[in-house]
Amino acid sequence: MNKQQRRIFFAFVFFFFVVLWVSCKTRTQNGNTPHIEIQTEKGDIEIELYPLQAPKTVAAFLSYVDSGFYTNSNFYRVLNDENQPSNAAKTELIQGGIWKSNNRMAASLPGIPHETTQQTGILHTDGVISLARTEPGTATTEFFICIGKQPGLDYGGENIADRQGYATFGKVVKGMDVVRKIYRQHEEDQAFDPPVAIYAIVRK
Repeated sequence: MNKQQRRIFFAFVFFFFVVLWVSCKTRTQNGNTPHIEIQTEKGDIEIELYPLQAPKTVAAFLSYVDSGFYTNSNFYRVLNDENQPSNAAKTELIQGGIWKSNNRMAASLPGIPHETTQQTGILHTDGVISLARTEPGTATTEFFICIGKQPGLDYGGENIADRQGYATFGKVVKGMDVVRKIYRQHEEDQAFDPPVAIYAIVRK
């Protein structure tokens, strides 16, 4: 191998490793585990999303994020031990979205096909994010974050009459202290008073 051939060979090897490094970096940051940040008046919450387990839910949620729907929205609802009927199964969570800030937009969106926890394998444990809904397939922009383990929200759980559970799609990886700070804010009849501002939700 002459000098010119060696130069071409090493240039090719260098190029190959650069392409491989960029590919791995992109897969880690933007492929299987995208992250989003909920920027609130109480601090930031970083969430890892799971598109392999919940592809339809993650795709819809990211489309709302990319469209800027959550700019100037809020956390508006809380469920805790004190504000639920004593004879009913209880759960602990904070709920947010655009229901109060842009109700017309929230009501106009088509529902996301329901991906159950039986399908995804993502259970409602501490820090898990899930979609609020009425009937299966009606969830859109509204979401909640679990405080502690909430098996009653899983498929077959007792916290919803149809026993289909709610659609989980990610988990808090940074900022659970912020989630708990929000959880402790003043509320009246399950509603934060005042709502806790979400400045924006963005991709990390």
